[in-house]
Amino acid sequence: MSARKSRADRRVDLIEAARRAILRHGTQGVHLNHVAEEAGLTSGAVLYHYPDLSELLVEAHHAGMERFYEQRLKRVARLSDPAEKLVVTIRSGLPVGPDDPGVRLLNELGGAAARNRVYAVLLTTLYDRQVAMYQSILDMGAALGVFALTEDPVVISRNLVALEDAYGYRITARHPVIGPDEAAELILSYARTVTGHALAAVAH
Repeated sequence: MSARKSRADRRVDLIEAARRAILRHGTQGVHLNHVAEEAGLTSGAVLYHYPDLSELLVEAHHAGMERFYEQRLKRVARLSDPAEKLVVTIRSGLPVGPDDPGVRLLNELGGAAARNRVYAVLLTTLYDRQVAMYQSILDMGAALGVFALTEDPVVISRNLVALEDAYGYRITARHPVIGPDEAAELILSYARTVTGHALAAVAH
C-alpha cells in the first residue's frame, strides 16, 4: 500500500484483502496473518487499522453484499418499465459464473451464519431488503396495469429471492446444466406465471 494513502483508503484496501482471505481460507478459517498476507502488510499494521479482526471480517462481508442490494437499486433506478426492472433485477442477482467472488463470499457467510449471530443478522437484513426491492417493482407494475399478479407481492418477492439463492448456489457448485443464462430463464419462468407478463429476457 502506498504511504500516501489516507487512513480511509487503507481501510478499503484491508477490506478487499479480507474478502480475498475469506475466499481462500473460509469465514471460519481466516486468521489475522491471512489478511496481512493478502494486504502485503504485517499483522501489526492490520491491527493498527482494525484492532478487532472480527470487525474487519464483518465489514468485508458487508461490502460484498452491496452488490446485491445497493448496486442493483442504482442499476434499475434509470429504468421506467417495471417489466424491464424485474428482468434486470433477476439477472443481476445471479452469479456471472461458478467462480463469481461475490456469490462465493455470500455462500461463505451463509455457512457461518448458524454459528455467528452477527453474520446471521447481516444475511437476514440482506434478504429482507431484497424482498422489499422486488416488492416495490411488483407493486409498481401492478399499479400501472403492467402486471396481473396471481399472488401477494410479498410472497412472490420472497420466492424470487429464494430462487436467486438456490440457483446461485447451483451455479457456484458447477452444476453441469445450470449456468447463469439457464438459471435466469428458470426464475423468469416463475416470474412470468405470477405476473402475467411475457418478461422478455435481456442481456446480462
